[in-house]
Amino acid sequence: MPGPPPVPSDPTDHFAQQDTDPRAGVDEAVAGLDDLASLPLSEHVDRFEAVHTELTVALSTIDKV
Repeated sequence: MPGPPPVPSDPTDHFAQQDTDPRAGVDEAVAGLDDLASLPLSEHVDRFEAVHTELTVALSTIDKV
């Protein structure tokens, strides 16, 4: 079973490395929730934090906000 997706420590750092399409990171992070039911509760937080970070990065890329 693959481990959780990496959780970037600094969303702005991750933004610099991300593709031009911010949805790619969101899709990858959300895919990390697919097997959530089979994981111990202690690992859920990391998965949700990864999704939150990717959503934050994606929202920060919206022009004119």
